[in-house]
Amino acid sequence: MDLLGIGSRVKHPAFGDGVIVRLHIAAYEVCFVQFGLKMVGKDYANWQVVEHIPAEESVSFSEAEKSLVKILRSWAGVGLEKVELGDRWKNGKMILQADGMQPKEVSVDVFFHKIVMMRDRLRVLEQNINAHKKLDDEDKVNLQQYITRCYGSMTTFNILFKNKEDYFVGEASKD
Repeated sequence: MDLLGIGSRVKHPAFGDGVIVRLHIAAYEVCFVQFGLKMVGKDYANWQVVEHIPAEESVSFSEAEKSLVKILRSWAGVGLEKVELGDRWKNGKMILQADGMQPKEVSVDVFFHKIVMMRDRLRVLEQNINAHKKLDDEDKVNLQQYITRCYGSMTTFNILFKNKEDYFVGEASKD
């Protein structure tokens, strides 16, 4: 087999999905989605090569990093983008208090992280619906409309985001 280059995607029987991030004399350095960085000998033949990228003499670290981010996004389905909290909310806290109960303090940073995770999971759900083989087009459209209404319900939290491009967008705003 030809030498695999940086960015080649592989599936290892024990470590699962991975991407070659560095070439050594006798081994590949592979970043596995679930197990992190591992060294695998260049003569190892028991894995499946999902995407072969030919080895080049000089690949910059930034090019490899861009390839890795692109591959991880497509495999994980979760955005690796940095979503920033609005400056005025940094180090803030939310206080929740019901009648007759002790107040509960929640860091705005923690709450924001959970909102961003919810948005990312809705995006993954959308991708899974679009790629689903057993759903017909009408089912996909109906589920997509439901997800769009979920985004609409989440627009209340847009005030927390620093950048407008990170906002939740509901049905009325998608025109």
